[in-house]
Amino acid sequence: MRGIGTLLVANRGEIARRVFRTARAMGMRCVAVFADADSNAPFVAEADVAVRLPGGYLEVDAVVAAAVEAGADAVHPGYGFLAENAGFARAVTAAGLVWVGPGPEAIETMGDKLAAKAAAEAAGVPTLPSSEDPGDPGDVGFPLMVKAAAGGGGKGMRLVSDPANLAEAMAAARREALGGFGDDTVFLERYLRRCRHIEVQILGDAHGSVLHLGERECSIQRRHQKIIEESPSTAVDDALRAAVGDAAVRLAQSIGYCSAGTVELLLDDDTGEFFFLEVNTRLQVEHPVTEEVTGIDLVREQLRIAAGEPLGYGQADIAYRGHAVEARLYAEDPASGFLPAVGTLAAFSPPAEPAVRWDSGVEAGSEVGLDFDPMLAKVIAHAPTRAEAAGRLALALERLHIGGVTTNRHFLVAALRSEAFLAGDTTTDFIERIDPSRAATLTLAECWQTAVAAAMWLQAAERQEARTLRWMPSGWRHGRLPPERAELAVETAAGPVEVRVSYRPQRDGSFTARAESAEQPAVDGVEATAGSPEESAEQPAAGAVEATADMAAGSPGVGGVEQADVVGVEAAATVATWSPNGLDLKWDGRRVRYAVTEDGERLHLTGDSETVTVAVVPRFGAPDRGLAAGGFAAPMPGVIIEVRVTPGEQVAGGSTLVVMEGMKMEHHVTAPCDGKVVEVLVNPGDQVDNGSPLLVFEAAEASAAEDSDGG
Repeated sequence: MRGIGTLLVANRGEIARRVFRTARAMGMRCVAVFADADSNAPFVAEADVAVRLPGGYLEVDAVVAAAVEAGADAVHPGYGFLAENAGFARAVTAAGLVWVGPGPEAIETMGDKLAAKAAAEAAGVPTLPSSEDPGDPGDVGFPLMVKAAAGGGGKGMRLVSDPANLAEAMAAARREALGGFGDDTVFLERYLRRCRHIEVQILGDAHGSVLHLGERECSIQRRHQKIIEESPSTAVDDALRAAVGDAAVRLAQSIGYCSAGTVELLLDDDTGEFFFLEVNTRLQVEHPVTEEVTGIDLVREQLRIAAGEPLGYGQADIAYRGHAVEARLYAEDPASGFLPAVGTLAAFSPPAEPAVRWDSGVEAGSEVGLDFDPMLAKVIAHAPTRAEAAGRLALALERLHIGGVTTNRHFLVAALRSEAFLAGDTTTDFIERIDPSRAATLTLAECWQTAVAAAMWLQAAERQEARTLRWMPSGWRHGRLPPERAELAVETAAGPVEVRVSYRPQRDGSFTARAESAEQPAVDGVEATAGSPEESAEQPAAGAVEATADMAAGSPGVGGVEQADVVGVEAAATVATWSPNGLDLKWDGRRVRYAVTEDGERLHLTGDSETVTVAVVPRFGAPDRGLAAGGFAAPMPGVIIEVRVTPGEQVAGGSTLVVMEGMKMEHHVTAPCDGKVVEVLVNPGDQVDNGSPLLVFEAAEASAAEDSDGG
């Protein structure tokens, strides 16, 4: 046995913070390593010692040198790429340090999916038909999956249903695999249309003990990356749990596995058969759900095993209690194909209730960039029943105060509250089949109320900043003057909705507040006006429909906002409490407590659900500098990988025009219809920002019309 007094964690973000938490509880000093992009990250500030890595996290020699320099006894690789790098494991032990993980031989065997599959077959674990010759599918059949032999995390994978698309899918998978893992080897494997992604947590010590901690289900995925995980699986009964657990232990024993690891399987939802998928020789992002239902700290077990301690318990000692569900909160836009999002996290404040576990690598003020994975936090709820765990997790996400970066929060809540999820209908095609809502839709009444809350917060903030007569109520005058006004834009998924708020103070300290749409959308083809700015807020425009806050549920939307035959609403508004970070508002029969963050000319307000951003509309708008008609803009920041067209080229609808990469993920910009490429504005290798112009495209109909006019 070898004691560990100082531990270096060779990873970043929430991973480093998670390992620090257990290591400190065990009495260890914690050392962080960081790249320049992370110099101000929370995990760096929390470490006892932090060492800069000039070349980034994957430079093995630099990380080992940092461990020696900091006086570390051991190195924990986290659960990123270094955790599955056999060369890194050997370099750590060669430096006289303890490696927290399985031996390099096991890493090498399981790190190659083809070798891992052979080991599984030798251990009697069922496998799917596959072909190591990408040019010959053999008996694999279609649909099939192109997979990187050294891959992981959903990268280097492509689903192919049509043989005609196989060559392009292999080329794309090879590019991703080479960029992400330094190895472009790919193979083909049968794809199961309706299946569940089941994984078994294993633990093995240096004294020959190997056991499993039950299963997790990780079927809800986008781009083959998990976003909602749970334990136990609704599809696994005691008999099946024993079978998959026995298969996982048998495989681990066959390769002398020593540490924590995960055996991943596919469970055919129709037949109940399970098949080997891969082994991850590390902790998984979703390991907390296993910790919650078993009560076993997996990082602690890793550290104990690495120090030479025996597990000290057997399979019969493992007990399961309740149900746990985890959701991965990402900086991404589900409405735009889950493309990554970047920006500054102006607000990030998890709610005090309901009590859930937040494993996060960010805080308010954190920069979300292109350098690393866009996951902001993983949120874990544990409860006696699955329904309670799902509800608790959804409510915690709804109450999260977050702003400044687009996230998948609404999508996660929609999935967790869907009938299919609650019924346990969670196969790997869940997102495509169930299609949970990808962006919040606000009613006009909700836009108005949020705008009134923003206006009330702003007027109170102005009073706090007043140099004289700060005690005087906002808007107080000797005489009766017109109400104060605020022009605001409520941001929605489909664009801003401008709202005019006017308010006049009353003697009891309340306000008479009116909210109305600056530009009322048409109702049943009839334009409704909201009145001119000069008219009293208490008098709707002549001929306008009478104001009401009652909105018809499910009414057709315009611009992402549900529509009704109203122009505005007026009611007494009372600010019960105000603070720089919050507002308690009574208005129009409702009382809502808001968390508020001021972000330049914008406010992020979180009420009873969701976070809505409200911007102050400038008196003089900037000129519109948008793309010309037919312009294609970059859907995310990234690098141009390929330009497949030239100016003047005729292309078919659906064909790829430009291939770009952001956050190690490829995205194909395709033609929406038949047409002609007028101009190409980028070249391979160019770095582009979100919204940068890529090319100019002319639809075939427009081109034909011009030719006709010219004739």
